[in-house]
Amino acid sequence: MKYKLSVAAVLGALLLAALPAIAHHSLSTEFQMGKPSAITGVLSRIDWENPHIYWEISVKEADGTVSHWNVEGLPPSYLHRSGVDRADMMALMGKEVTVHGRLAKDGSKLMFALDFTLPDGKVIPVGPRSGDPNAR
Repeated sequence: MKYKLSVAAVLGALLLAALPAIAHHSLSTEFQMGKPSAITGVLSRIDWENPHIYWEISVKEADGTVSHWNVEGLPPSYLHRSGVDRADMMALMGKEVTVHGRLAKDGSKLMFALDFTLPDGKVIPVGPRSGDPNAR
């Protein structure tokens, strides 16, 4: 009986140790990896936390209604290493931006961000670039 409990405890510990690896996903499982798409709207929310940064973009549709897009990004540490910090993004709150990125495969209003382009043409890189032949 003691042996069975020990084996069960070891197996349980191994399963718990593997959970972070199971939880992490490849971008290609959730997002379309073809040519990047773009949305333009007002930056209305920023969640600057690990494991990913999230933005909300309020997009005015052709019929005048406003839809809210959730935009997922990389971790804050990645953006910081790329020269983009929280203050840079907070300064864009309430301003119009164009986000280039990968749309969700399920058709929801979700995008994985590659960059933010401001009306003056300034580009703020927020996503992976290396090895992506379709990146803008």
